[in-house]
Amino acid sequence: MASAGALVDSLFSRKSSAPAPAEKAAAGKAAVRARPLSGSERAAILLLALGESYGAEVWKLLDDEEIRHISVTMSTLGTIESDSVEKLMIDFVGQMSATGALMGDSTATERLLQQLLPAERVANIMEEIRGPAGRNMWEKLSNVQEEVLANYLKNEYPQTIAVVLSKIRSEHAARVLAILPEELALDVVNRMLRMEAIQKDVLERVEQTLRTEFMSNLSQTSRRDAHELIAEIFNNFDRQTETRFIGALEEENREAAERIKALMFTFDDLVKLDAAACQTLLRNFDRNKLAIALKGASEAAREFFKGNMSTRAAKILDEEMESMGPVRLREVDEAQMALVNLAKELAAKGDIVIAKGSASADDELIY
Repeated sequence: MASAGALVDSLFSRKSSAPAPAEKAAAGKAAVRARPLSGSERAAILLLALGESYGAEVWKLLDDEEIRHISVTMSTLGTIESDSVEKLMIDFVGQMSATGALMGDSTATERLLQQLLPAERVANIMEEIRGPAGRNMWEKLSNVQEEVLANYLKNEYPQTIAVVLSKIRSEHAARVLAILPEELALDVVNRMLRMEAIQKDVLERVEQTLRTEFMSNLSQTSRRDAHELIAEIFNNFDRQTETRFIGALEEENREAAERIKALMFTFDDLVKLDAAACQTLLRNFDRNKLAIALKGASEAAREFFKGNMSTRAAKILDEEMESMGPVRLREVDEAQMALVNLAKELAAKGDIVIAKGSASADDELIY
């Protein structure tokens, strides 16, 4: 029998392929006709048929809104013809059998494997699943952040490093090699130049070592810090919402609020860019939006950006800001957020380096 969770998913996601509506019945008889039913109608009819005993487990899995929605639908169904109920049941069971209505995730997978395999084997499989994406060890390593991989490899034998770098993607190997100490990196390069075909048993030993000593630890420590996740969410708030949440959090948990603010990257942090990074950012940003963003910026931020422009470009920018008059705070927030997001994109590509800082206050209207 299908689980209650599968029943809930199926109830709301499918519609019947019943025939077109039949002719109207006699006046005063409210019956559900042979017509395509909505998900809520299917759910209401099926839960009525299941009754209290069998339907209780399904009701427990519904949230308040779903319960309200089904209850309203149920109260307006009227008389349900027996053949309609039978057709619905047959259709429902048929679709459940065809699709299984299963939800696959890491938790369900682990629970199933624990019933079939030894605990150690399950742990190894789940570590690989939760680790970096990739069909094999070398693809997975190519998706590990270069700083993390370099930090691990620098403590390995140069020959082992050479084997690893020869197996991962060349662009990733280049970034890892550039981070390693220069003397070690040159030794690794020389070993790669002299390297012959790697014996299968050697490669298997290296893979096993990486799996047990590196990937295992990586999967256990790669879960994101909740503060980092909240900082990213807060970064996408407008300034009023950000200030409201930060203020409320400071009252309840000042330590957490300070950690989140330290992890956030805001418009005010852009002034920490070096000259080259700022100029790269300006070259890639819409000048019209820049005028709006700087309209609501501090004097220090304005001077910082203008200082990284030519005298003529800075003068034109001043004239644009002067001529546009009052600007809504929402428009300023959107322009500044666009500039921040562009900085993050450029940093992700390695075109610039950004620093993190804390949030700042806002004004209601920028003149």
